[in-house]
Amino acid sequence: MQVRIGTRASALALTQTGHVAADLMAAGLDVETVRVRTEGDRSRASLAALGGTGVFVTALRDALLERRCDVAVHSFKDLPTSAAPGLVVAAMPVRQDPRDALCARDGLTLAGLPRGARVGTGSPRRAAQLRAARPDLDVVDLRGNVDTRLGRVAGGSGPGDLDAVVLARAGLARLGRLDAVTEVFDADLMLPAPGQGALAVEVRAADAVGDGPLAAALRTLDDPATRLAVTAERALLARLEAGCAAPVGALAQLVGDQLELQAVVAGVDGSRALRRTLRAAVPDVAAAADLGTRVADLLLEDGAAELAPVGPSASARPAAPDAGQPGVREQQDVRG
Repeated sequence: MQVRIGTRASALALTQTGHVAADLMAAGLDVETVRVRTEGDRSRASLAALGGTGVFVTALRDALLERRCDVAVHSFKDLPTSAAPGLVVAAMPVRQDPRDALCARDGLTLAGLPRGARVGTGSPRRAAQLRAARPDLDVVDLRGNVDTRLGRVAGGSGPGDLDAVVLARAGLARLGRLDAVTEVFDADLMLPAPGQGALAVEVRAADAVGDGPLAAALRTLDDPATRLAVTAERALLARLEAGCAAPVGALAQLVGDQLELQAVVAGVDGSRALRRTLRAAVPDVAAAADLGTRVADLLLEDGAAELAPVGPSASARPAAPDAGQPGVREQQDVRG
C-alpha cells in the first residue's frame, strides 16, 4: 500500500516526518513524502501576531481533507486542542525528552550568564519563566528555524548578537545538535509547553479504524505512556483556553502506577507564577484528561486568569474537586 505523508519543509519537520516514515515502511507500507507550506512558514511575524496555535497546522490538515496526503506529522505543541472534524490523531510515537535547553556562548549556564545578557526565545512561556529565574536578563523575541536561532548566539555562524537562546531539547536531539546545549532546564525551573517533545500522527478518521494496512501500521507506532501524558497536558491547556501566547507550562510523567501532572501559569513579566501538581491513577485516556482538567481548575481558582490570558468565564467554570479525595495527591507551590 502506498501512503503519502505530509510535512512542513523545515529541517526539523522533515527529520521528524522521516522517523515516522521509516516506521511506516518497516510496517510494510510504501511511503511518499509530500511537502506542504504553512502560514507559519511564510511569515516572519511573531506567532501571537499570526494567530498563535495552528499556524503550522491548518495547511497540513487541509491537505489531508483534500486527499493530497494520507498522513500528516505535527509537533504536538503546534496542534490546537480543538478536534478537526473528519481527522484523528491515530498515533503518538514515543516522546523525546520534553525539557527546554539553553544554548549559550562560551558554555555558560543560566546562572553563569552576566547581568543584562541577551537571551532569545519566541515563546512567552519560556520568556516568563526566564524572567522569573533571572529578572536581570534582556529577553529578546526570536523567530526562525533551529540553525537560524543558533546562529544568533555569539561565536556561532550567524550575526552573534545574542548571548544565548532557549530551544526544545527534543528538536535539537532530532537534528543531532545536542552539542549546542549548555544546560537542560529541570521542571522546577522551566516547565515545557504541553505536548513538547511529542509527535502527533494525524489521518482521516476512516483510515484509523479497521484492519487495513495503514490503521494496523499506525497502531504499532502508538505509545500508551506518551498518549496518557500528552492527553493530560492538553486537557489542562483546553480547560485554560490558552494558546501559544499564554505563558502556560505543563509536564505529565508516570510515577509508578500513577500519572503526575505539574503545571504553571506565569505573568508575562515573570514577577508572579502559580504552580500546581496533582498525581492520580489514570487507567485510560479519559482519566488522564480528567487529571488535566482538575489541575487547570485549581489554577483558575488560585487566580491564573489575573496573571495571563487564560480561563473560561466564571459562570461556566465548574467547582474544583476536593484536593483530599482518595487516590489524589495535591501540592501547591509558593507563589512568586
